[in-house]
Amino acid sequence: MDYQEYKEYEDYFRKLIEEKQLKELKSCITELNVVDIAEIIEDLDDKDMLLIFRMLPKEISAEVFSHMERYNQVRIVNSITEPELNSIVDELYFDDMIDLLEEVPANVVTKVLANAPVNERKLINEFLRYPEDSAGSIMTIEYVVFKPDMSVRDAMSHIKEIGMDKETIYTCYVENEYKMLIGFVSLRTLVISDEDKKISDIMIDDVVCVNTLDDREDVADKFKKYGFIALPVVDGEYRLCGIITFDDIMDVVEEEATEDFHRMAAINPSEHAYLDQSTWELAKNRIPWLLVLMISATLTSGIIENYNYIIAQFLILTAFIPMITDTGGNSGSQSSTVIIRALATGEINLSDAFKVVFKEIRVALICGGILSFVNFMRMIFVSKVEFGISLLVSLTMLVTVVLSKFLGAALPMLAKKINIDPAIMASAVITTIIDSVVLIIYFNLAVRLLPII
Repeated sequence: MDYQEYKEYEDYFRKLIEEKQLKELKSCITELNVVDIAEIIEDLDDKDMLLIFRMLPKEISAEVFSHMERYNQVRIVNSITEPELNSIVDELYFDDMIDLLEEVPANVVTKVLANAPVNERKLINEFLRYPEDSAGSIMTIEYVVFKPDMSVRDAMSHIKEIGMDKETIYTCYVENEYKMLIGFVSLRTLVISDEDKKISDIMIDDVVCVNTLDDREDVADKFKKYGFIALPVVDGEYRLCGIITFDDIMDVVEEEATEDFHRMAAINPSEHAYLDQSTWELAKNRIPWLLVLMISATLTSGIIENYNYIIAQFLILTAFIPMITDTGGNSGSQSSTVIIRALATGEINLSDAFKVVFKEIRVALICGGILSFVNFMRMIFVSKVEFGISLLVSLTMLVTVVLSKFLGAALPMLAKKINIDPAIMASAVITTIIDSVVLIIYFNLAVRLLPII
């Protein structure tokens, strides 16, 4: 469903509510996909959203709720009664419930815990204690587990009995009597295997898994590397604690990509969607880096002041400063963007640092040589600038491009080495550093190439 269709449904729903045609409204809603329902009602005001949400059948409402943005889930939670909340929580998958409880006020968490069975209450508390960016915080306990001595016939019966309540049945896990993970078996293997075979005979014991405390980005890298639809999560003693499914890790990938984009633009990342943030919150996320970059840019002014005696004799030099610094910033941004992306996707590692920097220097020599030559010819034949100044500007441009691409490649690798997000070393930071260094090179070359009195 595209944006125009969403708006048409949204307007139609409002019209039906105004005309009190609630029967027609309910009939129309239940024919839509749950993802589309969630997206349509999120743009309605609290009253209309709650009215439509309460019309949904119980089996649909929880699924619609799980596809809503966290902010809108909290809007629903704050507006419904305690029995309604418990009904929704009961229908949610465990990992979706944990995600919700991490966002809602403490009094709501208390209500949910008070109505949860003792065993589930213990699990909820345990999950809420996992670090926010850890594998444990996004795993679910809704998976199928077998014992190695089960027969294929018993395993299939087990799946039929509990499968509807599990997030996935396509990969089933095998644990021993100590709850240690010892293997896994796919549904395909179960279906084509002899019913009298033991699970231990058909399972794969070469298990790729993650630890509960592993970083979510590392988990995403494993999903990408192995192409699994689910990964088991174990504790320090290799006991199976849960699984992470592909849809959950896709959310993590989206969050991490958004965070990197924000940092590359010198903006502090936010967990909330753009339209859900107030004007003050948006400004607050941008001001710190703008202040840092503004203050650091005063170095540029200081450098220019230091070389006033050269500018006084060759005022024309100031006309080429924007072109040189912009070229440096653009060159550095190109390299840093490519390297940061390659680091994020795992295309390159820290061990490739020398090869990466060496390659970028070679690219810089080609780019810088072409730019310098074109600029020199332009200045001589089009702008009619004297030879010495044309040579100075063109030579500075060559050095600028080489230095910029070197820094654009080296700084993200250095950030990765010292455990800083490489995205910080993106265009804004690179440009600020290059501006200062390039001006020093420019004026020092001027001292050597021009007849300074």
